[in-house]
Amino acid sequence: MELSTGEAYGLMEQVAALGRPAPIFVITGGDPFERPDLFKLISRGKRLGLTIAVSPSGTAALKREAIQELLDRGVTSISLSLDGSTPQVHDDFRGVEGTFERTIAAWQIAREIGLKVQINTTVTAGNVADLPNVAALVKEHGAMTWSAFLLVPMGRGSRLDAPTSSETEDILNFLYDVGTVIPTRTTEGHHFRRVVIQRDRLASSGTDHVDSLGLGSLYLDLRQKAGALGLISADRVRRAPMNVNAGSGFVFISHTGEVQPSGFLDVSAGNVRDKTLAEIYRESEVFVGVRDHRRLVGRCGRCEYNKVCGGSRSRAYAATGDMWAEDPLCLYEPGSQ
Repeated sequence: MELSTGEAYGLMEQVAALGRPAPIFVITGGDPFERPDLFKLISRGKRLGLTIAVSPSGTAALKREAIQELLDRGVTSISLSLDGSTPQVHDDFRGVEGTFERTIAAWQIAREIGLKVQINTTVTAGNVADLPNVAALVKEHGAMTWSAFLLVPMGRGSRLDAPTSSETEDILNFLYDVGTVIPTRTTEGHHFRRVVIQRDRLASSGTDHVDSLGLGSLYLDLRQKAGALGLISADRVRRAPMNVNAGSGFVFISHTGEVQPSGFLDVSAGNVRDKTLAEIYRESEVFVGVRDHRRLVGRCGRCEYNKVCGGSRSRAYAATGDMWAEDPLCLYEPGSQ
C-alpha cells in the first residue's frame, strides 16, 4: 500500500531534518498527478523549507492550470521526458499518441510562467541519430539541464536496444561537445565524468581527442550534425557534471516507502515505515556498501577514475546480480588514458 498523506508528510519532515541546505525533494511516478494529495504535499514541503520538483508524465492532466498551480504551491522546477524531436519518434517510443505535443506545450507554458525545466532523454539504438535534433529543441525552448539517460536493462528498459559500449563513448563525447551551448548531464551514465576529465586534459595539451580516444563514425556524425545546428561553441566552457551517484547524495523512495540507492537499482535498504530515512541512508549495509569504492571489482575496481565515476551500480546489478561488478556499458581500460 502506498504511503498515506500523513506518512508522506512525515517523510518530508525527515528529509528536511537531514540538514541545510535542504535536499531537493522530487515527486515522480508514474504520474504524480494521479495522487489526489499532490498539491497538499507540495505545500507542506514548501513550508518545511524543501526545494520541490515534480516529474509529470505527458498525459492529458498536464494542462496550463495544473502547471500554474505547481508554481503557485511552491514547485521550483519540473522535468519532462522528450525521447525524440518529432511526434513520430517520441510517440512511437512512448507508445501513446499525442505525448510529444503535450510535452512541448507543457515545456512552453512552464518557461512562460517562470518554472525551471529539465529535459530527460532516454538514449536507445533507435533514437541516437536524432539526439542533435533533440538538443536543438533544448536550445530553442531553453532548459536548465538536458539529461541523457543511458539504459539499465530492467523493466521496460530490458526490452529496448541500447547502444554498444563503443557507441556510448561516442555519445558521451557528443554530449561533452554540445555542453558548450546547452547544460548537459547524464543519468546512469556516470562515466561521463571520466570523459569530461579526459577531454579537458586533451584540450589543454592541444591533443586531437578523436584519435586519442579512438572515437568512431557515430561521434563524427553526431558532431557534424550538432555543428550544423549551432550546438558547439569554441568560446564557452561547459559546466562540470555533479558528482552525485546512487546512494551518494541521492536516495530513491518508492510509493510504498522502500528506500533504494537509485530507482534503477532494485535493492531495498529498508522502509521508512520501519526506520528513519537518515538511519537507512547513513547506516544501512546497502548504502554504506554502495559508497565504498574499495568494493568495486573488475575494470571499475581497477579504474583510476572510480572515485569520480564508480560506474552505474544499477546497470552492473541488472546485468550480473552483483552491484559492485564493472559497468558493462563502459569500455575504458584502466590506465590507458
